[in-house]
Amino acid sequence: MAEIKVPELAESITEGTIAQWLKQPGDRVEKGEYIVELETDKVNVEVISEEAGVIQELKAEEGDTVQVGQVIAVVSEGGEAAPAKEEKAEAPKQEEKVEAKPAPAPEADKKDRPIASPAARKLAREKGIDLAAVSTVDPMGRVRVQDVNAHGNQPKPEAKPAAPKQAAPVSIEDGKPVEVVRMSRRRQTIAKRLLEVKQNTAMLTTFNEIDMTAVMELRKRKKDKFQEEHGGTRLGFMSFFTKAVVAALKKYPAVNSEIIGTDLVLKKYYDIGVAVSTEEGLVVPVVRDCDRKNFAEIEADIAGFAKKARDNKLALSDLQGGTFTITNGGVFGSLFSTPIINGTQVGILGMHTIQKRPVAVGDNVEIRPMMYIALSYDHRVIDGSEAVGFLVTVKKLLENPEDLLLEV
Repeated sequence: MAEIKVPELAESITEGTIAQWLKQPGDRVEKGEYIVELETDKVNVEVISEEAGVIQELKAEEGDTVQVGQVIAVVSEGGEAAPAKEEKAEAPKQEEKVEAKPAPAPEADKKDRPIASPAARKLAREKGIDLAAVSTVDPMGRVRVQDVNAHGNQPKPEAKPAAPKQAAPVSIEDGKPVEVVRMSRRRQTIAKRLLEVKQNTAMLTTFNEIDMTAVMELRKRKKDKFQEEHGGTRLGFMSFFTKAVVAALKKYPAVNSEIIGTDLVLKKYYDIGVAVSTEEGLVVPVVRDCDRKNFAEIEADIAGFAKKARDNKLALSDLQGGTFTITNGGVFGSLFSTPIINGTQVGILGMHTIQKRPVAVGDNVEIRPMMYIALSYDHRVIDGSEAVGFLVTVKKLLENPEDLLLEV
């Protein structure tokens, strides 16, 4: 017998939730084959079997929280023992019961089980929706969160009685109805980490604004040629901001650091986290070595991460090791905000929506596309003058993108 244990997931992750069993007792499994999907604080991971054989027992159910090192399944090595027992038990009745062949029925049921992402399966459970009834636009037939949501919005008679089973309105003291919904593991972790940052850092935010005219005109002139030359990769604003941030980090190295005990670790590499919104909350995949990448490589990395986030396919390695973070609330229409520092980093840049406003240009008033930017920083490490200098550097480079190109 071989035990399947929850593997080491990442330095900061000690537990996960069983999102979906890919194998059931009696199923044959090969060495290295995936048997279960775990939902962790950051991403979903698949656990493999270290031995070939037959699944004898599952020691945790879907939805259970399990710890790193915990035994979650047992596999019989060699894998012939379990099927042999079943054949011996059935042998005497084989002559009189030709219907012994329906024994594979459970296998058929498993094959007919809808293919769905763990997040979609979880949402379907919460809403009381049968995944088999959900239509999907995925060419591979995989049901995703948006498919479950779309199905839930359809006025089907079956859906109405199912919903109250999961979260029925309850009365409180004043008699008004409320709905109690359990926070997802990812949302619980986001809440915990953000609170820790607020409690453990001397966080302060400083602001500036950027006239986006030059960047927008340059992007307008170059975007078609850029896309053609780089295999369909689009020229967005994030590559401009990423390159400007790298230049500012080189000028103000304390903003690219981390406090460890009583030491300040100044990082000489530039792995920039780019916040991406998903159904279950914000994740921050990291674009590596941004100082050595061109605009097209940065845009391609960001687009790839966004797609992986939507498909729930981000790996833990995609989210680890960032030195500084950029978050863009502007895509949701945010005009002004104070972002919260990410993890052990000491700074985060917040971008916001571009809005046309009257501004003074020399002695004249002109309508210009303006963006507020915000730098939240750990005041234990970064002084106000450094924070302001950092933002001014970003501002100047973006208002003079030719200078930014010289920084590449």
